[in-house]
This record gives sequence, structure tokens and C-alpha cells, in this order.
Amino acid sequence: MPDGYHYAAGEPLNTTADVLDLIAEAWGHHVPWVAVPIERLPGDFFKLSTGVAGEITQKFANYRIGLAIVGDTDHHAAAGNAVRAWIIEANRGGQLWFVRDEAELAARLSARS
Repeated sequence: MPDGYHYAAGEPLNTTADVLDLIAEAWGHHVPWVAVPIERLPGDFFKLSTGVAGEITQKFANYRIGLAIVGDTDHHAAAGNAVRAWIIEANRGGQLWFVRDEAELAARLSARS
């Protein structure tokens, strides 16, 4: 687990149970951040009206574990102003980040130290 995060490769996070299992795994490793590849997210994660993103991110917030979505979000951000604004606002905070790769995540975490 480099730089205080767990890189969560694996199957898609299709259910609440999948998300909670991932949080439990991170909790067991005592890491403050989980990096989830964008490919693991449910297909409707970036459709904000579905509430899927809110449900997933809230679970991480409840357990005080940061969530970094790793991958290219340009396609999703281009789809609408709300998604673009959400990504920008999330990246200003300390709970949810959208990063292009693990190197960007490691740099952001190092800057916080």
C-alpha cells in the first residue's frame, strides 16, 4: 500500500455490498484512502440524478476513508455541466478526488503531508 492508500483493482462495484466489502478491506489495511479505477464504477455513477455516486461516496465519508477515482473523466465531464462542476468541487476537498493515475494521487497525498 504505497503512500497511505489501497489500490482497489477487481470486479465492478455493482451493489452496496460490493462497496461495503471494499471499505472493510481498506479498514483492515488501516489506510486513509482507497483508489478505485474508473472502470470498476457502476455504469450510472456519472449520471448524478440516479444517486449512485452520492450513495457510494457517502459510504466512504461515513467511514472517514477518502475515495480517489482513478482514470480519465474527460468524457463524463464533457457530458454535462453538473458532472464537470462536481468533479472540480470534489477535487478541491479532502474526501473525494478524481485523478488521472496513481502518480497524481501519490503527489496529492504527499502534498497533504
